[in-house]
Amino acid sequence: MDRQLRRELEGIVARIGGLEPRFEAMPDDDLRAMTAELRDRHERGEDLDDLLVEAFAAVREASRRTLGQRHFDVQLMGGIVLHRGMIAEMRTGEGKTLASTLAGYLNALDGRGVHVVTVNDYLARRDSEWMGAIYRFMGMSVGLLQNGMSPSLRRPAYAADVTYGTNSEFGFDYLRDNMAMQAEGRVQRGHAFAIVDDADSILIDGARTPLIISGAGTGSADTYKRFARAVRGLREGVDFEMDEAKGAIHATEMGELMISRSLGHDDLHSDPSGLLANHLQQALRAQYLFHRDRQYVVVGGEVKIVDELTGRAMEGRRYSEGLHQAIEAKEGVPVREEDQTLATITLQNYFRLYEKLSGMTGTAMAAKDEFQETYHVPVVAIPTNRPMIRTDHDDLVYRSVEAKFNAVADDVKARHEAGQPCLVGTVSIESSERLSCLLKKRGIRHEVLNAKNHEREAAIVAEAGRAGAVTIATSMAGRGTDILLGGNPDERARDILRGRGYYGPVAEGEEPSEPSEEEREEALAKAKEECAEEKGRVIEAGGLCVIGTERHESRRIDDQL
Repeated sequence: MDRQLRRELEGIVARIGGLEPRFEAMPDDDLRAMTAELRDRHERGEDLDDLLVEAFAAVREASRRTLGQRHFDVQLMGGIVLHRGMIAEMRTGEGKTLASTLAGYLNALDGRGVHVVTVNDYLARRDSEWMGAIYRFMGMSVGLLQNGMSPSLRRPAYAADVTYGTNSEFGFDYLRDNMAMQAEGRVQRGHAFAIVDDADSILIDGARTPLIISGAGTGSADTYKRFARAVRGLREGVDFEMDEAKGAIHATEMGELMISRSLGHDDLHSDPSGLLANHLQQALRAQYLFHRDRQYVVVGGEVKIVDELTGRAMEGRRYSEGLHQAIEAKEGVPVREEDQTLATITLQNYFRLYEKLSGMTGTAMAAKDEFQETYHVPVVAIPTNRPMIRTDHDDLVYRSVEAKFNAVADDVKARHEAGQPCLVGTVSIESSERLSCLLKKRGIRHEVLNAKNHEREAAIVAEAGRAGAVTIATSMAGRGTDILLGGNPDERARDILRGRGYYGPVAEGEEPSEPSEEEREEALAKAKEECAEEKGRVIEAGGLCVIGTERHESRRIDDQL
């Protein structure tokens, strides 16, 4: 961080700290009344910068009372940076989510709404409940957007002071609003201020992918199936030429002749519309360039694209120009008609609509030029609350992939037996499943975190710090859940209550049984005790060991791991 900026931020933090005794002495009602007072002062002409010190002091005290968490000074610095419309780089575990409440509260005072953008529905829901406690304590309303929500529920969510949702929910609502026939059909009310969690993942990695609203188009499912059958069993170098690195493939003269014969056509290129040639190209790409469990997964009879950077299945996204249909035909799942684009926008263009854009992530400095050039948003690195004690080792290079994976499995086995938790990062689902097989052969219990296990990701990550735990992840980008050494007490408490018959599956027509408040508190106390004891053992064993099995294309993804 620039020395002059650091001095300035430290001066503001000192002023916020100076107000702490006054706010600590306030009864709850008086602290809550600060919101109305600050709003009134803003309406009378004071700008948000003038109100910052008191607003931040109020939020810090509200957080201490509701969550039992008092913002560190470095989190106050992060909050100031977010309020100024910058990207705050805060290391993993430094409390980015809590820091966002400071800028969120201050900017919600002007009544135009603050949008907090997350990478998935789970994090949006979790943060709206968890951080929402602070806003609600201070008398502000909190809205939540979730996939599949009706417009009648979206409108009040946008009318709230602070709205949580994923990037695609905000983007698609903007597109739908632009297609609305009447003003009352719109749900959004403007784009004043956005705080983007995991800013590099959303604003850079996901920014090139367009959001598309489509209507039914035309296309014969039978044609895709015939081409999928026709291109099976072709020989590389004889029937087709391929460059996998460039993603290029084309049929040779002999290959085209074979395919034409099996389809009953004289010449595929004689079609004036060019559709048959496109069908051939997409069928070849689907068969030989796109591989199941790498670029896509098949879940419940549906082909879902896998995000190469996060390892997550992307809901509702489809390849264009007939490629998705060609993959569906190849996999033998129902072929959905090709859609016609009605409205489209890239995330990059959507986020440039905001008057003020800010974000937070653990790895922004590597992309600071892109943030500056594309969004005109500077990046500021926030210091850590305590000195960094992690040990970073040099890379090890092996002569073969097989030798490398065996060495990883042997290393994990030795650490697992010593009670040290291991987090292993891979670059593809295929690699994670290959390593999983090697660990099974060695009799090591482990969890695999990839697009196939998307639903349980928070629970898997929360328990990755337990003694001897082994977790394989295709990517740690934007997981949003802390790995606590010794395990997460909240998750452990849920497990204890599950063992007593709560939260379990119930017969149709029955209500799930809920534990009483006393049982919850007793389970949490027991879980905290177990986690504290286990934490001591984990630290003794060397803490969490993080192993990267290979380098990602992006340096930032390695940094995130």
